[in-house]
Amino acid sequence: MSVAHADDADDYSRPTGETYHAEKALPSGDFYTGQWRDNLPHGHGKYLWTDGCMYVGEWHRGKTMGKGRFSWPSGATYEGDFKNGYMDGKGTYIDSTGDLYRGSWVMNLRHGQGTKSYVNGDCYDGEWRRGLQDGHGRYQWKNENHYIGQWKNGMMNGNGTMIWSNGNRYDGSWEDSAPKGNGTFRWSDGSFYVGVWSKDPKEQNGTYYPSTPTGNFDWQPQQVFHVDLSECVVCTCQRIPVLPSQKMPVWYGSSSEQSSSGNRTKSSERPRRRSVDGRVSNAEMELRSNGSGYLQVDDTESNRSPLGPLRIQPAKKQGQTISKGHKNYDLMLNLQLGIRHSVGRPAPATSLDLKASAFDPKEKLWTKFPSEGSKYTPPHQSCEFKWKDYCPVVFRTLRKLFNVDAADYMLSICGNDALRELSSPGKSGSFFYLTNDDRYMIKTMKKAETKVLIRMLPAYYNHVRACENTLVTKFFGLHCVKLTGTAQKKVRFVIMGNLFCTGHSIHRRFDLKGSSHGRLTTKPESEIDPNTTLKDLDLNFLFRLQKNWFQEFCRQVDKDCEFLEQERIMDYSLLVGLHFRESSCNNSATPTSGARTPTGDSRPSRGEMDRFLLDASKLASMQLGINMPARVERTVRRSDAENQLVGEPTGEFYDVILYFGVIDILQDYDISKKLEHAYKSMQYDPTSISAVDPKQYSRRFRDFIFRIFVEDN
Repeated sequence: MSVAHADDADDYSRPTGETYHAEKALPSGDFYTGQWRDNLPHGHGKYLWTDGCMYVGEWHRGKTMGKGRFSWPSGATYEGDFKNGYMDGKGTYIDSTGDLYRGSWVMNLRHGQGTKSYVNGDCYDGEWRRGLQDGHGRYQWKNENHYIGQWKNGMMNGNGTMIWSNGNRYDGSWEDSAPKGNGTFRWSDGSFYVGVWSKDPKEQNGTYYPSTPTGNFDWQPQQVFHVDLSECVVCTCQRIPVLPSQKMPVWYGSSSEQSSSGNRTKSSERPRRRSVDGRVSNAEMELRSNGSGYLQVDDTESNRSPLGPLRIQPAKKQGQTISKGHKNYDLMLNLQLGIRHSVGRPAPATSLDLKASAFDPKEKLWTKFPSEGSKYTPPHQSCEFKWKDYCPVVFRTLRKLFNVDAADYMLSICGNDALRELSSPGKSGSFFYLTNDDRYMIKTMKKAETKVLIRMLPAYYNHVRACENTLVTKFFGLHCVKLTGTAQKKVRFVIMGNLFCTGHSIHRRFDLKGSSHGRLTTKPESEIDPNTTLKDLDLNFLFRLQKNWFQEFCRQVDKDCEFLEQERIMDYSLLVGLHFRESSCNNSATPTSGARTPTGDSRPSRGEMDRFLLDASKLASMQLGINMPARVERTVRRSDAENQLVGEPTGEFYDVILYFGVIDILQDYDISKKLEHAYKSMQYDPTSISAVDPKQYSRRFRDFIFRIFVEDN
């Protein structure tokens, strides 16, 4: 068969859907030979790039899909599953040095169960996440030393056991590939050392128990760090220089570019060009300047939604800055003074294994702040007040557990920038304040809520320690300001992480409970802005998560709901924020289900999209519920179903970045909620109201969440 360019007229004379063998020389110099259908590779074929890269395997509508083999000029190879141009599924990668990985892949990253054999003789077998060892795994060095236990971001982290070839072993906690926390070192002769471990000799503390009266009493625990672990270095994975998805070609001369007569096809006849998970690719968007320095998607007839445009207004910073003269200005100063005192106060290093006494409700510290200052407090311009710290050791350890740097924490809350007060208090009557950098939210608390938090603090601590990806609210401090004078007013407040602390604009936010009574925002869509919190009956999307994310999401929701149910907590919500990745300057989001034609040179390449997804800083910040790329599918409710919680899917998709977490977890099923349930049950359907028994609430909440969050196939 003669070699033909991709615009060979013979392609247009063939019936639609016919598969045949073709050889195609592309204008770039690349070459394809294999099965061909509708002007695209479809079936089995081989593609050779001018730089020496080669793919042999299955294709689907112009993308590598199914079983295949990709080879690089360096000698590196990948053989296994492909999906939409990405290494995705089960596969084996051998890099140019000879290191071999066999296991699961997700979007070009080692993710799931896998085995890595290094050319130097080391081997790792276990769980991977986002390209690094993460979860439970076993690493064996060539000298037969081996570690079995937990990993995080490519390092030994959590509980684990190191066994040396000479019979010595360490069992205990690890951090950054070194013993940290409680652990036991045992010698082959039966001697052992039990204590708290740290690279800092000042924090090291323990007891040596020799097996014989003539034991090695000169031994020092620091020898484990400097001698025993000196050869136990974990090998790094060589970076894949060019990803297969970056090499995927744009097919010139396809029917989307021209017809057999040389004319451009009608927009309704253009075949869809889709991206990594079946949607229209960003790499195929037509971008044009609107004259204001912005780029926007070409809004051809095929891009328009039959439901009408999804309006997206520019996001504005929330809240009013608390400046001098504001009614809560003095309270803000008191709060900042107290936080600076609490966090800056010298404290001994603590282990993550806290004593029961640290959780005692009586464990609190009162500090008096006179205006003129004292031996322990600075002078200030506010009125005199007293400051209380609840369970200070627990919250200091929680901040450590959540990787909160003390200096950054103080700077965010107590720096030169004022706090911002949200425009209206919540339904509970609490007020909310945001730090200027949006990292922390401060909520005033009722006495009953404070008691609930202190009561559940031991279980909460154990839960967040055991579940690194927990979705429940992160608490960093619980305090009280007591104003002196005749009023004797007490203001209790808790400091929490702000779920929407992100460089991305949050275009839509939903507070979801799984109930229908009173769960509708009365604003018309034209008045809804990004700061409006919508509710269950306002929800018009299904959230589609990639398989591994979806499985992790389901596991974590189950764990979090079980924890809240055990603590008799109800009335919590899943707060969800959406950032539309393809929102344009005309204040609308662009669906990705319509056809688009690539024109001009201003479109982002697939390689740029890969670099966006694999950028180190973005990858590090991406975790369950934070900075998650996903898709949403627009839904509509039937006109005859007034309280239909989940609408009908429309097939209209949007690329988004998701943020979500479980909030309002301090409402227990007390007498007031029981009375509310009894009263409302006489007026409304008992299953539609929020105030229900924690067990029923948990079951209903999960049922609803698992209907609106689905796996993206």
